[in-house]
Amino acid sequence: MIIDVHGHYTTAPRPHQAFRNAQLARLADPSLPVPEPAAISDDAIRESVETNQLKLLRERGGDLMLFSPKASGMEHHVPDPATARTWARVNNDLVHRAVELFPRNFAAVCQLPQTPGGTLDDAITELRRCVDDLGFVGCNLNPDPSGGHWTSPPLTDPFWYPLYETMVELDVPAMIHVSASCNPNFHALGAHYLNADTSAFMQFVEGDLFARFPALRFVIPHGGGAVPYHWGRYRGLAVRLGRPDPSDHLMNNVFFDTCVYHQPGIDLLHRVIGADNILFASEMLGAVRGADPQTGIAWDDTKSYVDRAGLDDEQRHKVYEGNARRVYPRLDARLTAEGR
Repeated sequence: MIIDVHGHYTTAPRPHQAFRNAQLARLADPSLPVPEPAAISDDAIRESVETNQLKLLRERGGDLMLFSPKASGMEHHVPDPATARTWARVNNDLVHRAVELFPRNFAAVCQLPQTPGGTLDDAITELRRCVDDLGFVGCNLNPDPSGGHWTSPPLTDPFWYPLYETMVELDVPAMIHVSASCNPNFHALGAHYLNADTSAFMQFVEGDLFARFPALRFVIPHGGGAVPYHWGRYRGLAVRLGRPDPSDHLMNNVFFDTCVYHQPGIDLLHRVIGADNILFASEMLGAVRGADPQTGIAWDDTKSYVDRAGLDDEQRHKVYEGNARRVYPRLDARLTAEGR
């Protein structure tokens, strides 16, 4: 079985974005009426998925994708908590409907209603709703709701502990995923996302989070940002700072995905990190679309790169299926109940 742990509903029907535009317009002008979520038919959802993510998943040999709201559309930088609560709920409900229409092909991962400087109460409430009531198997956690200004405490700070306690209780991991960039120094897809991946890993190096939460699990997307390429730097910094080696300190709790869009990058990821900590993912339809003109391979057809990475059967099983089922135990339980 081939499980893709990183997919976003980037193709949601247009009325969904129209509702968001109305939300933001009312924040700018409170005299406007409170907008109602868009009435979107099942047929519209089917069409938006069948001709996009599901079509490519089938064509490229995948079986199931973890599906979450559009990452850049989470827009956690918008500071109004009520707006964030509603937007997260509407996004998650739409993802849930898509998963219910294609239950053998998708499992749901939720957006949390985060805001700059806000509490985590709403995020915890929404996580419980999505997991307990809707059957979601994980969440996306934004370490920088400010959108590139980094005003939140590090992920190892006690500020985050109530959310982590809930994640452990529910036995769900978080993918660390920022949203839109509000800082023109950081292109959202080419800098902001990768900066966050790399920064989160260094925060974990500096802290002792997993001594307190040994069952806590994070997936760092986009191949771990700069981490595999600079693995020696992180090991060396750990020594310099009097910290344990990251291989021993972090790798029971931190995992990377395969959203790396060229063969040398995938090869390096596997040589440095190893099959036990890599989960297959493509991020389609996401940051990079189209085909590499040098190879003719679609940038986000990451299966084509993994297939060429020289993995043996055991390593391939871990990357394509085994690790996903281990890191997302609620997904494993669902698949097992279905006889898969």
